Amino acid sequence: MTLSMTLRSVRWLALALALPLATACGDDDEPTPQNPEPQNPGTPASQYAIVTQTTVDGTSTSYIAVTDTLDRTETLPLTNAIEVKGRALVFGPPKKDHFFVNSGASVIRYNLTEAGAPQKGETVSFQGRGVTEITEYQHQFRFISETKAYFFDGSTTQLIVWNPTAMTVTNAVSFADAKLDNTVLSFSSQPLETANKVIMPLGWRPSTGTTLTRQAGVLVVDPATDSLKFVKKNFKETENCGYVRDGVVGADGKIYLSTEAYGAASYRVHKDDPAMLKPCLLRFDPQTDSFDDTYFVDLTTLTNGAAAGSVLQGPGGKTYLRVFDDASYGSPVTKDSIPRVLASAPAWKWWNIQLDTLTATPVASLPAAMGSTFLFPAGNRVLFTNFTSNSQTELRELTDESGKVATVTPGRTFSFLQVR
Repeated sequence: MTLSMTLRSVRWLALALALPLATACGDDDEPTPQNPEPQNPGTPASQYAIVTQTTVDGTSTSYIAVTDTLDRTETLPLTNAIEVKGRALVFGPPKKDHFFVNSGASVIRYNLTEAGAPQKGETVSFQGRGVTEITEYQHQFRFISETKAYFFDGSTTQLIVWNPTAMTVTNAVSFADAKLDNTVLSFSSQPLETANKVIMPLGWRPSTGTTLTRQAGVLVVDPATDSLKFVKKNFKETENCGYVRDGVVGADGKIYLSTEAYGAASYRVHKDDPAMLKPCLLRFDPQTDSFDDTYFVDLTTLTNGAAAGSVLQGPGGKTYLRVFDDASYGSPVTKDSIPRVLASAPAWKWWNIQLDTLTATPVASLPAAMGSTFLFPAGNRVLFTNFTSNSQTELRELTDESGKVATVTPGRTFSFLQVR
């Protein structure tokens, strides 16, 4: 697919994907649930909640559609969707017959009926902990048990502990030491749970401009005690890297952290600047909660100099790396190009990366897609997102490396959950 965007589409993408992202509606604007598509009587069916966000004249509206069908030839219908003003996310433990939706500083629980219809339940507000709105990604919510869940909030730099059954807030733990002046703090869209811990990679970028901040670190949470610590990477003088916000668990049990696609796009725009930070790969030991100071990989050395980032854990034990392809982008990249637009353009190739040998090879069968990709488990499948130039989102197959389109949604889809 070649990139063909009108000026309005480019501006919309840059606005929609900028962090912090668009906000959800206020507490008084409650969504109205409607029935999902009819089910076959007596036939148990999987249920999926998909959120898509549309923007008209600068005003965003989110739609939460509950469906039992992922493979469809027509665009996902929104006739019976739950409508929320602004930016909404869907989140929750998978396949538990309930899900949650944010509204302002509140979280609303929806329970599925036997027929698969969502029914509105209780609401919990995080406003008492200083939260004014819930933004960014669904993965900032981590579900530990039926009675304990976490919310990582960047605006207040605290971990909010809440009970998703009683719908009450029980605690809050600060990580103010992770905040840097004049920067925007961003969370990974794929936090990790390993060694009986929750590991949240962090990314920083300057509050203004399109360059990167030379910083890397993770939050480590012990769910047994709700204790939290911020672990920072101490770079050597020769190690210039930033926006290390994606991670996978290797076969050796170590966590491999890479620059995210936005950071790689920023490097591509400014690569002629000798001071520009390069995309990199770091290693973190979750047993000792420490970075390996002997390990630093310049990702461009694995891709013949091309901008690369966003290591992703795929199905079947495969690990992927996203590599920017100028030919797929279809327009000249200059110092005035917008990194966020590059990151969201369908111009990023899929490469297999072997962490033990540090080799990377292109996957010819997968088409170029947007770099800031979200991976969504669905039964025995894994789907990835691709934003198109006509303000739609494709959910494509990663499991068989075909890239086949399964579902197309109107607007931009940032969150998805298998509910049943």
